[in-house]
Amino acid sequence: MKYDAYKKDVLACTQWLSEHGYFGALRGTGGNVSVRIAGEQAVAVTPSTLPYRDLTYTDICIVDFDLQPIEGDYPPSVETGMHIAVYRNRLDINAVVHTHQLKASVLSLIAEPLPALYDEVALHLGDKIDVVPYALSGTPELLENVTANLGNNCHSYIMQNHGALNLGETLEKAWLNVELLEKTAETYIAALSTGREVKPLPADIVDLLVIIRKDAQDKAIAKNRERSETL
Repeated sequence: MKYDAYKKDVLACTQWLSEHGYFGALRGTGGNVSVRIAGEQAVAVTPSTLPYRDLTYTDICIVDFDLQPIEGDYPPSVETGMHIAVYRNRLDINAVVHTHQLKASVLSLIAEPLPALYDEVALHLGDKIDVVPYALSGTPELLENVTANLGNNCHSYIMQNHGALNLGETLEKAWLNVELLEKTAETYIAALSTGREVKPLPADIVDLLVIIRKDAQDKAIAKNRERSETL
């Protein structure tokens, strides 16, 4: 009962992303979704190896930041440690969505960072979508590689030979960032295929949008700290 709303939100996002191809296979279990539990050192996260189309909200796992189970009959995603690393290191983030989305995955194979091509990219994703070096799924090495990149305060990352990682102050924002990343990756790949120079946003515009994004992140951090102190 206490965590039902979080579980239902995670399920809704997960099944939508699966149905729309963002996890790479409709029948598979690739990708994972989590949200931070307000005022607790805990997350709601998708379970491991269960087909997403068959899930109910009661299958969503609740675990603490030490990966100890709180609720749920199934083991959490093997990538849960990676999600928790994000929450530990980014107090502005309350939702993490790891995808195997197609166009971003193309960039992951050539280890190509994604520049800020549009206003909304610099504002919502970051001034550059960096590539996280490859490591095997669920390993401490992958967790370390992701953690090392979080200091740029961006909301999306390309994971080399793997997929993408999208973050947000809310699940809705992280979910939207998944779509924005895919649209931007698709247009960037198409632009590269012309053989002509791809022009990113002017640097002064990027700098301005980064300041606006940083202000929103500072407010999110303050809100999360207030919740932790009052709950």
